[in-house]
Amino acid sequence: MANYFLTILTFSPLLGVLLLAFVPRSLPGTIKALGILTTLVPLVLAVMLYINFNSAAEGLQLVQQWNWINIPVGEQAIPIKFEVGVDGLSMPLLVLTTVIATMASVAALTVNKRWKEFYILFLIVEMGMLGVFTAANLFQFFIFFEFTIIPLFFMMGIWGYTEREQASVKFFLYNGVGSAIMLIVFVALFVLVGTLNIEEIKQVLTSPMSPRNVPDMPGFIPGSIRLGLFLALLVAFAIKIPIVPFHTWMLKAYQEAHPAVIMISSGVLIKIGGYALIRMNAAFFPEWMNQLSTLIAVLGVINILYGAVLALVQDELKQMLAYSSVSHMGIVLLGLAAMNAQGFQGAIFQMVSHGLIAALMFYMVSLIHERVGTSNIRELGGLAKSMPVISGILLTAMMASAGLPGMSGFISEFLSFVGLFGTKPIIAAVGALGIILTAVYLLRATLGTTFGPIREKHESLSDAQAIEVVPMVVLLSLVILIGVYPAVLSEPLQTTLQNIVPRIGG
Repeated sequence: MANYFLTILTFSPLLGVLLLAFVPRSLPGTIKALGILTTLVPLVLAVMLYINFNSAAEGLQLVQQWNWINIPVGEQAIPIKFEVGVDGLSMPLLVLTTVIATMASVAALTVNKRWKEFYILFLIVEMGMLGVFTAANLFQFFIFFEFTIIPLFFMMGIWGYTEREQASVKFFLYNGVGSAIMLIVFVALFVLVGTLNIEEIKQVLTSPMSPRNVPDMPGFIPGSIRLGLFLALLVAFAIKIPIVPFHTWMLKAYQEAHPAVIMISSGVLIKIGGYALIRMNAAFFPEWMNQLSTLIAVLGVINILYGAVLALVQDELKQMLAYSSVSHMGIVLLGLAAMNAQGFQGAIFQMVSHGLIAALMFYMVSLIHERVGTSNIRELGGLAKSMPVISGILLTAMMASAGLPGMSGFISEFLSFVGLFGTKPIIAAVGALGIILTAVYLLRATLGTTFGPIREKHESLSDAQAIEVVPMVVLLSLVILIGVYPAVLSEPLQTTLQNIVPRIGG
């Protein structure tokens, strides 16, 4: 069973797809119940993975390989294997994926048309996300990556709001360009190295004994080619994170997409970019990761300050949270640019923490929008009087995003900035200004939404229902758990970090 565990976990959402295929469209209640319940299968499996994960083991665990397909090239064939594995970097993100997916499936209860198609696409996206984090070769990574993009294009375009088509097209174009660049780099790496296995590529490109690293040896890869590949991957993943100026697809998507789609995107999908920077850029080209660390730090500061300043002037809560995501993902870049264990750990903490907090905040805003008909701060105010539970959880989530001690946002930002202050104190000091701006725009949004006089038409609004409280409790509990007991996340990371950091000179 252990040999097949990751494969079962990766494809477990397809169980729901299979069951939903046989449910008549005329039974929306059954469809929604199945859609939610089947997300519990990968969630339980991911929790089992966390409990049984060996934090002291080096390299990938639960590795499975088998011959998959053969691609004919002339008289020969290129064998492609199906390869999965998990380590301290991917395991927390697998757990995050299953948690966010289950909570988003609850948010999808507000879908009011074509329920069957929505949940089928939803589960396919979850399979794609799980596949990205379990993939042990580049071809597999790319295939599962595409399984996150194509279904989301339809989910945004069909179940979004007024300008959903424009948002879905922009999302697809940006991410399609990123996928194309990534595919070109993957093909180039296969030609240069002769394998698609991620661990084997890392060994070939970094081992001093490898002919690819010895000048005048056949197959030597010069620094200029490595730099080109590094920068191409950086651009490809910059679109996903997103890094300014490749962020505009996210602003439109978060404004127009269904709340369940936004929770998936903000909670998990944009984390794929940060994960890939560690898994590929830092692992394959540690020398360029080190030499260009200042550039990465500057990009992070730009993200932080640009996102924070524009979030400060937004009246629309969804747009404010979108710019906030841009800003908070800049902290991931700062952690990576630190080139030390504290910074990398902070970056990974930030990916998990922001995934939980962003999903929770977008969920809370969606509940307000559903009841009031708008999420514009100028048209809200005083909602704590009619919706005390929703307002209270929104306030708590925003304080967590602002880095309140005792919550995951604090420890994530603390580790990232401590790491960067140790290597690039001036850039870290400039980036720290974003923490102040974050507190200001989140406080402004909270006061404008929940405090002050309430409009007469909002006095009779209903508060959260029992099923709506579930995502609030689960997501907020995890945010607090990581904040007060960070070892729950840091312990599985240590061995993996010990293998990554020395390669980049940290």
